[in-house]
Amino acid sequence: MAVRCAVDPVLHALAPLGLAAARGTALVVDLDEEAPSYPGSTSLAKLVVSQPRLADLRPRRTGVAVLPNGSICPHEASEVVAALATGWPAVVLRLGSSLDLPSPFEETPVVPVAPLLPGFLYPAVNTPAAYQAFSHGPSPRVRGILLPPLGRSGIYRMLGGTGYPPRRWVQAWERAWNLPWP
Repeated sequence: MAVRCAVDPVLHALAPLGLAAARGTALVVDLDEEAPSYPGSTSLAKLVVSQPRLADLRPRRTGVAVLPNGSICPHEASEVVAALATGWPAVVLRLGSSLDLPSPFEETPVVPVAPLLPGFLYPAVNTPAAYQAFSHGPSPRVRGILLPPLGRSGIYRMLGGTGYPPRRWVQAWERAWNLPWP
């Protein structure tokens, strides 16, 4: 499954982590070479150059693993991503705002993610998406899933790679794995 969030850089970093956490054990592969990089000692670019080892092709433990991009074009990395996808129980691809999926993944469902801002900033909700609420209160009807608001400490923990996403947020992401996405 893939995630695309074109309008909010924080959601662009967090959404793949939430979708992956909803699966329990999953690999997030960053295909957006222009976005700020996730922390990590290896990268997709390094795996393309050195070829993945058998240990890279399957999880060593439960939980979410993240593979930063390392400044490589997704089309150049498609063979490595395909190899990773065969050994992991779930793979989440982080896409750039204008990125087309590499040919082996053209049929991969893409979950659009959008902020759900209150008041006059509230966008017209007419496409299925994962909508991130930013305030508590009455929930609007949306097509797709409505993610509960995230606290500041949860955001900092996830962005710093030091904490697991909040349980309610992960539970909301679980529905994404069962919905039909474009």
